[in-house]
Amino acid sequence: MSPWIIGFTVFILYPMVSSLYFSFTHYDLLGAPIWVGLDNYVFMFTQDTRFWKAISNTLWFAAVAVPLQIVFAIATATLLTKPRKGIKVYRTMYFLPAIAPLVAASLAFLFLFNPAYGAVNRGLEALGMDKPPTWFYSPGASKWALVFLALWGVGEAMIIFLAGLLDVPRHLYEAADIEGAGAWQKFWHVTLPMITPVIFFSLVIGVIQAFQYFTQAYVASTTLGGQRASLGAPQDSLLFYSIYLYQQGFNYFRMGYASAMAWVLFIITMACTLVLIKSSNHWVHYQGGMFK
Repeated sequence: MSPWIIGFTVFILYPMVSSLYFSFTHYDLLGAPIWVGLDNYVFMFTQDTRFWKAISNTLWFAAVAVPLQIVFAIATATLLTKPRKGIKVYRTMYFLPAIAPLVAASLAFLFLFNPAYGAVNRGLEALGMDKPPTWFYSPGASKWALVFLALWGVGEAMIIFLAGLLDVPRHLYEAADIEGAGAWQKFWHVTLPMITPVIFFSLVIGVIQAFQYFTQAYVASTTLGGQRASLGAPQDSLLFYSIYLYQQGFNYFRMGYASAMAWVLFIITMACTLVLIKSSNHWVHYQGGMFK
C-alpha cells in the first residue's frame, strides 16, 4: 500500500493541510506567509459583498439547473427506452453533446445566443417575440443561457437514467397493467420509485458540480469582457464561487484569502451532501427495501 499512501500524502493530504494553514495567513506567493488568524474569514463574511454575490449565484444555479437537468435527463431517457428502428443511433446522438469540450461548447452557445445575429433570437423573432432576451449580455438572462447549455449537455446523466429505467423489473409494469393503471400512474407509482437511487446519485453529483461550476462561466464572462478583470460580467451575474476563488488566488495573488474561500466551499459542499444523504432515508427506494 505504500505507493498509494505516498501519493495520497503528497498530492491530497499535504495540499489540504497547507491550504488550511494558508487560510489563516496573508500570502501572495512572493513572500513568506504572514499569520493573520481569522482575518480572512471575518473579512469574507462581514465586508466582502462580492463573496455573497458569488454565493447567491452559485446557490441559484444549483437550485435551478440541477433539478432541471434531472427532469430533462429522465424525460429524454424515457423516450429512448421505447423500442424503435434506429434506437441506438438516437441514443448516440443524444449522448454526443456530453463529450464535447466545455470551452468549445461554451463558445458555440455564445454565438447561438448572440442577441444581434444568434440563431436563438432569430428563431424567437420568427415566432413573434418583439424583444428577445440579450442572454449573456443581460444580468437577468445570462445565468439562464448557462442553464440551457447545461441542459444541452445532459447526455451523461441521460445514459445513467437510461440504465436505471431499463433495469426496472418488467413484471411490475405487467402487474400495473392488470390493475388498469394508466401511463402516468405507472410512471409515478412504478418507474419513479424504482429509479430513486439513480435520482439520488445524480442529485448529489449535480450539487457538487454546481458548487464547482467554472469553465462555462469563465469562458462566457472573459469572452464578453475581453479581460480577466471582467470575470463575472455582466454586472457579476456570472460571478460563481469558483470564478471568484480563482480571481482572488490567480489574478490578485491573494492565496491566503483564496485558501479560506476553498475551505468554506468544502464545508458548504460537505454540509449539502450530508443533508441529501440524510434525507435519502425518506424517499430513496432500493430493491428489497421499503419505500418511505
